[in-house]
Order: sequence, then structure tokens, then C-alpha cells
Amino acid sequence: MARDVNASLAREFGLSAEEYGRVLSILGRTPSFTELGIFSVMWSEHCSYKSSRVWLKELPTKAPWVIHGPGENAGVVAVGDGLAAIFKMESHNHPSYIEPYQGAATGVGGILRDVFTMGARPIANLNALRFGDPALPRTRNTIDGVVRGIGDYGNCVGVPTVGGEVNFHPAYNGNPLVNAMTVGVAPANRIFLSAAAGIGNPVVYVGSKTGRDGIHGATMASAEFAEDSEEKRPTVQVGDPFEEKLLIEACLELMATDAIVSIQDMGAAGLTSSSVEMAGKGGVGIAIDLDRVPQREADMTAYEMMLSESQERMLMVLRPDREALARSIFEKYELDFAVIGTLTATGRIVVRHRGRVEADIPLEPLADQAPLYHRPYSETPAPAPLGAVTDPLGVRASLLRLIGCPDLCSRRWVWDQYDATVGGQTVRRPGSADAAVVKLEDSRRALALTVDCTPRYCKADPEAGGAQAVAEAWRNITATGATPLAITDCMNFGNPEKPEIMGQFAAAIRGMAAACTALDFPVVSGNVSFYNETEGRPILPAPCIGGLGVLEEATQAARIAPPAGSELLLVGAVAGHLGQSLWLREVAGSEDGPPPPVNLAAERRNGDFVRRMILTGKAGACHDVADGGVLVAVAEMALAGSVGIELDAPEIAMPAHAFWFGEDQGCYVLAVENAAAVLAEAAAVSVPARRLGRVRGEDLKLAGGVPISLGELRAAHEAFLPSLMGG
Repeated sequence: MARDVNASLAREFGLSAEEYGRVLSILGRTPSFTELGIFSVMWSEHCSYKSSRVWLKELPTKAPWVIHGPGENAGVVAVGDGLAAIFKMESHNHPSYIEPYQGAATGVGGILRDVFTMGARPIANLNALRFGDPALPRTRNTIDGVVRGIGDYGNCVGVPTVGGEVNFHPAYNGNPLVNAMTVGVAPANRIFLSAAAGIGNPVVYVGSKTGRDGIHGATMASAEFAEDSEEKRPTVQVGDPFEEKLLIEACLELMATDAIVSIQDMGAAGLTSSSVEMAGKGGVGIAIDLDRVPQREADMTAYEMMLSESQERMLMVLRPDREALARSIFEKYELDFAVIGTLTATGRIVVRHRGRVEADIPLEPLADQAPLYHRPYSETPAPAPLGAVTDPLGVRASLLRLIGCPDLCSRRWVWDQYDATVGGQTVRRPGSADAAVVKLEDSRRALALTVDCTPRYCKADPEAGGAQAVAEAWRNITATGATPLAITDCMNFGNPEKPEIMGQFAAAIRGMAAACTALDFPVVSGNVSFYNETEGRPILPAPCIGGLGVLEEATQAARIAPPAGSELLLVGAVAGHLGQSLWLREVAGSEDGPPPPVNLAAERRNGDFVRRMILTGKAGACHDVADGGVLVAVAEMALAGSVGIELDAPEIAMPAHAFWFGEDQGCYVLAVENAAAVLAEAAAVSVPARRLGRVRGEDLKLAGGVPISLGELRAAHEAFLPSLMGG
């Protein structure tokens, strides 16, 4: 497999001429084939964040409740009762296009390991999925593989999949997005970190054996796709959820002792990244003997073992006097356990195989001299104002079209393949609330969890879209009654070497930073996925936000289903904004105009008021206004509760379709018993609120319009995905 190392081979490995020159300078010689592989993955976009680091520094990352922010395997926040929530979201976009089932499954497995490697028991999975044109056979096959992969892995490992989102757009035809999020819980004083320590301490490999799957996966994820993308299948990992379950239990059992000094999962770049990052963070050296690495294939080379991304593997540094204890635990679970090296005082990574030194690299310059680019960028031109748009269908027909369109139809076909209740702690399942709610074991508290992004907004105005994604996550958590605490992000963009793409990224970061600051919603972990392009066609930019909040009483979590006999109030200012709305796309056939503006002060004021109404028992149900506008939110409430709703005529100077389908931000629909009292409280704190209607009967009735039966509404809502996927 080894070839002569030169600038041409380095370019094949993803290193530019300048980067290869830097390698030569660090080593003072030509690298070996294995050393070139190590540099190529550690300096890949996927691992080094060389195009994004300068912008990520703008994000707020601190708050009194933040225990660990970006830089560790996952973010950590205090949630009360001496507990910490540990969470992160990552992408597995490129692998899921090449091999949808395994790409999605191993995305779930990888993010689970990021969380339990810090000492947390995973309690919930979520995902954010973006697919191409549903009319294409490739899209259907991708949906099928991705959903089965997520469901099979999560179900088998015993962690509930409690929430997510699914959207469609032709921009994702050649590059779907699969973003996976995991949340775990641990004692706040028992968090495990990755920095290695203790010269002479054993370096231990545990989990599954190493094979040839996933080699150069990190490099593959740092390049655009072309016509030969199908040939990249060997770079996709293969997962085993049953092995992952054993690994979780073995690691958590060992973590209950004092044996572990540091621990890291073998994710992107496998043994290379885990050993380099652990030793580098700890300021020590590391010596590895690859002859001791458990292997499932014959005659593996040093290059293959160092770059393999075989799944369900961990690397840890142990106290020498606890090695036997650790071995006994992993052997009990029938997992491999091998001492493959030691920590040294050299500050270098030295890799030996079959008695020969295959790599000898100083760690400090490998990290400190990693490329960092200030790439040129151009701002996205401001979209032209939308102007007046007439309603070609009427409100009733528009609602039926919207409620059944790919982006708003029921996701039941998807979530029915996920076990949302395994573990017995799920309080709010998919479809029952704006955010998933999962109770903390042996506590009255619960976590509210969501993933959100509106890529069409980000394409039109990346800064407004970035702010809106954060605000919507904050709003969805608030709509359950929970206090939003922090976010993780997964930044999905095209080729950063193109100024217009880099401009999208920079603007989205600015918008996110402003929203996080205004809403006290810091970023504690995340992932950047660039090069989401195929044959030069980029995706819609998608800065996906994973939000986490806490409820002190799980029983107070709000639903979207309104109680019979309650009145509906609309909280928030309605301007009838139709630019970039789903109504505009699905009904008027246009994707024009600016996205709705985000007033962060109003978001905070309205949300704090809504949360107070929920927690004081004055709101019996709550649903935020998002895609599709006010009428879609009301229809979803009617369907969730199987109740009729009678709506009043809006007393407002705008066309009816603008009021009902405009996607104005910072708005909620509340179901209340005493509308007058709630309206008075809203007025007292300068929160806009108005009567909307009442929960009564068996139909959805608009004033002066033909009623829509719940049966007709449900049939339109439920039809799309089962029809697309064949039942």
C-alpha cells in the first residue's frame, strides 16, 4: 500500500503544497507514508477546523451554569441536584450519502461515545435530517437507509430517540445532511476529561477490533463530492450497536472506580486523533506499539491501523495499579483490552510496528503549526423586498396544501421507527410538545431538548438565519416551560474556499453570537461540516442548533394539545411576513424575499412571559409559531389534541393569508382558561397578545369559512411520507 512520499502524494491526501512544506519543516526530513497519513488527517478540515476556528471564537461560551465549554468531547452544564448534562451534536453527512444506513448508524454511535467518554450515561438521542427532492429515487433510498440506520442503532443500544427534524430541498440532492445529537447525565463532580497525564502510565485500547473500514474518512469529509463518490464506500465505517452497549456499560463501570486518568473515543481519524489529542492536551509524549492493537484483518499496515475509523473503540490512560481491575471489567463484557503503549516525557508520538519505527512526530508543532486560514469572504447580497403577493388558493385550500407538504407533513413514519420511550424517562414524545422532555432518574427535574434550523432563511440572509435558528431553539424549549441553558451546534456549509460560502458561514456565526448573547444561551460544544457540495453545487447553509433546557418539575412540561373548552391566545406581534415562508414556496411557487426579522429583545420578553404562564398553571398548552405561520400552529394543536377549534376573524389591517401564514418570529399560541387575566398580565409587561379563538367542536373553523373536519386535516397531514416510502 505504501508509496513514495512527495508533494504529489501529499496533495492526494488533501495537503496543499504550503501545508506539505510545513510538514517537511517540522520533521526536518521527508515523512514516512504513515507520518504523511497522520498529518493529513490531523490537518484535515474535519479535524483541525482550519477554515472555521477564527470565526468560532466569536461565539459566547460561558455562563455560571457552564462546567465545560468547547474543547472537550462534549459540552457540560449544571442542571441542579448535583447533576450535569453532557451533550453534543455532530455531522455524518458524507458517509450517509455514500452508504445511508451505515453512515447514519455510525453517526449515532460516534456521538454516543463523545458523551459517555466523559462519564455520562446517555439518556436521549435527537437528529436533524435534510434530504433532496422527494421525487428522485435516490432521495427515497437515502431516507430509507438513514432512518433505518438511526433507528436500528439507537434502539439496539437502548437510548431513546426523542426528537428531531426532517426537511427537503433540491439543494440536498447530492449531499444530504445527517446531524446526530446525544444527551447524557453524570454527577457534576465526576466528569472525565481527555488530557493524558502521568509519565509511564499505560495507554490502553478497549472495545472492538481494528479493521480497514473508515480509512481516510476524515479526509473524505473534508472534500467535495464528484462523479466518483460511489467509489468512496471503503471510507464509510461499519457499526455494531450491541458492541456499543457493552462498551457503554464497561466504561461506566470502570468510571465508578479511580482507575482512569484520561479517556477519549476513537472517532474521526481513529487511533491517530485519540492518541495525538490526549497526549497533546496533557503536554506529554506517547509511544504506541501497533503489534499489540487487536485486529480483525490480516496483514494490516501501520498506516491502516493509525487511520482506521473502525467503530466502538476507546483509548484510555490508566493508573498502573488499576490495570488488572480494568482488564477484568472489559473481559467480563467480552471486549478487547490491550495495553498498546505508555506515556513518555518526549513530547512526541512514536509509533512502532513489527520492530520498526513507522512514525516519530513532535506533538506540539503538529497542533500549534496546524493550518489556520483567514479565508476571503463575500457578504450575501440582501434579497429584494417581496412586495404584495396575492393568494391563488384561499386560506382553506392553502392550509390543506401546507399541512401535507414535505416540510410540514406528519413525521410519524419516521419516529415510529425510533424507540422514544426505552429507559422509561421520556415525558414528552415526538409530536406532543415543541421540545422533547426527558425526566432525570431519581429526580423531579427534566431536560427539554430540541434541534432547529431554517436553511431557506440562512440562504437568503445568513446572519438573520443564524440568529433565528438559535431563537427558535430557545423558543421551543421555552414552550415546554423549561429554562433554556445552552446549545450545541452543527454547522453545515459548502466549500469554504469559495468566498460566498465563507461569507455565509461568517454571517451565520455573527447572527448566532448575537442571539446567544441576548438570550443567555451559550454554545458549549459543536461541529463544523464544510465541503457539502457535489459537482460544485452547494447545499442550503444549515447551522443546526441543538438546545437544552431544564424543568425543575417534570410534571409541569407543557403539551401542544389544548384542553377542551380553553381559549386560544396569540402572543407576539404579527406583521404578516411572507418572505421565504413555506406558504410562498408551496402555494405561490416562489422562494423570494428576505426572511422574517428576528427581534431578540422581543424574543426574550415574550418567551419569559410564556414560560411564566406555563409554570404558574395559567396556560394549559403552548405551541410556538414557526414554519407555516399561525394557522399551521393552530392546526397542529387541533390534531395533537383531536379537538375542534373555532377561530375568530383577525382584526388587523393585512390580507388574511398574510396573517395566517406569515412566519413572524417570537410568537406563541397559548391555550388558557382565563383569557382576560392572561391578556392583562401580558399588557402589564408590554407583551403583545390577542384573542385567537376557542377549543370547541370537532372541526377547524375559520370565521366565515367552510369548516375543515379533523379527518380531512389528518388525512392531508399523514399522507406524504407513507405514500413516498411505500406504506
